[in-house]
Amino acid sequence: MVGRAIALDLAAQYDVTTFDVNNDHLNSLKEQNNSIKTSKKDLADYKNYYTWLKPFDIVISALPGFMGFKALKAVIESGKNVVDISFFAENALSLDSLAKEKNVTVITDCGVAPGLSNLILGRCNEEMTVKSFACYVGGLPLERKKPFEYKAPFSPVDVIEEYIRPARLMEKGKIVIKPALSEKEILKVNRIGNLEAFNTDGLRSLLFTMKHIPEMKEKTLRYPGHIDLISVLKETGFFEKKPVKIKDTEITPLEFVSKLLSEEWKLEPEEKEFTVMKIFITGRKNGKLKKIEYFLLDHYDEKTGTSSMARTTGYTCAAAVNLIAEKHFTEKGVFPPELIGKNKSCYDFIINYLKERNVALKKKEN
Repeated sequence: MVGRAIALDLAAQYDVTTFDVNNDHLNSLKEQNNSIKTSKKDLADYKNYYTWLKPFDIVISALPGFMGFKALKAVIESGKNVVDISFFAENALSLDSLAKEKNVTVITDCGVAPGLSNLILGRCNEEMTVKSFACYVGGLPLERKKPFEYKAPFSPVDVIEEYIRPARLMEKGKIVIKPALSEKEILKVNRIGNLEAFNTDGLRSLLFTMKHIPEMKEKTLRYPGHIDLISVLKETGFFEKKPVKIKDTEITPLEFVSKLLSEEWKLEPEEKEFTVMKIFITGRKNGKLKKIEYFLLDHYDEKTGTSSMARTTGYTCAAAVNLIAEKHFTEKGVFPPELIGKNKSCYDFIINYLKERNVALKKKEN
């Protein structure tokens, strides 16, 4: 869903080819824009990347998290500039020396959050002494359907990973680890109502690139009651990765529940949904206390049939691709978006790119 939005956006200006293991996905994309070339490939076959990627100047990796790191490494080893939106557990910065050796530019985690949220913090960090950063973000269906009141705009396995991967936060200048789903808060969102927020492992590179900021957290947003439902599944073992034997068949509980939830959480074509993000940053500028709040609320685009998560994630990624293609950003190595945001012209380029596509941030400060 997100990859399709990226391909369609870039095809207006570039020669685009998409790889996917699923012919239905490729055919659907081709129907929307016949100029996009398609190729059926199993992208878990990392050893073939060098041959497959030879004709291309820039690569976008939009894969499930369990494949993301190996794919990114294979793209870098192929000597290609790359923008990545795969949400993997590994540290992308560990590939920095390889990227420099291969003389390529790598922009990682370039979605909405992580991504746009990092970009904003990177810019603020240049303009003030930041003391705290809190990001609340989520994508939800407009129609609330019991029991979960949720639809997944990307891989359900990656959604479940958010619920089970321990969350790393920065408190009093130290990294602390807390369970995912912990420390529930209620956040009131204009035009939406109350949502519940809980810890997830979304800070990622910020823990290392912005470790001078003493307080940082990211929380995921869902409709109230969602945490309790997911906690029941988690605590009764449905997310376990150790296989269980049923008669003569072995299967992991996680595989089983992922299959069920992929149907339950499937976001249907033309189903209305929205993405919301609130960012709170405090610090000092010229000796004065400063509080900044960013607000993003984006809805399904009925005209183009594009989900808000695809728009906010995909267009941020596409903007970064243009940064590289138009040589606005030419440094070699691995760069999460907060390091891109240090450069005001790059920051402005991405914000304006989103604005042109009606993805608008509102900023309030005092």
